[in-house]
Amino acid sequence: MKAITLVLVAATAASSPTLPLSLCAAMRLGSPPRAVAVALAETAADKSYKVGLLVIEAPWTRATPGGAEVGGAYLKITNTGAEPDRLLGGTLPIAAAVEVHAMSVTDGVMKMRKLETGLEIKPGQTVELKPGGYHLMFTGLRQALQQGQPIKGTLQFEKAGSVEVEYRVEPIGAPSREGAKKERHMH
Repeated sequence: MKAITLVLVAATAASSPTLPLSLCAAMRLGSPPRAVAVALAETAADKSYKVGLLVIEAPWTRATPGGAEVGGAYLKITNTGAEPDRLLGGTLPIAAAVEVHAMSVTDGVMKMRKLETGLEIKPGQTVELKPGGYHLMFTGLRQALQQGQPIKGTLQFEKAGSVEVEYRVEPIGAPSREGAKKERHMH
């Protein structure tokens, strides 16, 4: 197990000019392999992805209980180009569909709706998909999303095309990616 851990740490170090503090702390002598694995998962989830002139940052989702048929996902998208683009949806191997949704509150009633034409990302704009607002909806889940087990999927954009991303799976009920990070690091 130590050899595998060292190979993973070396591979991570080789692909990143700077290592996050959580990984550096986990790599100290005597750390259990699980601590290093958790730190590696955090490093992987903090990746940015680029497709065309769009930058996608920190995709994450929440774990789901067994039998749940839907789940939500969140991320940031920045359009560095001069033309607008649209997030249309995507794919996930364990879901029937990945749809773009919006939540709003009208007269104290929360409403959720599918954005039939996707979500526009204007030139120079950053759009954050987050709980209580715009988000991706995984529908027809065929298995639960498990905390700590990242899952790969794709995002589909109108102009930029398709890009593979990896979603970090946070605890059930995580209020936000930042909130989940703080919760994990409390002692």
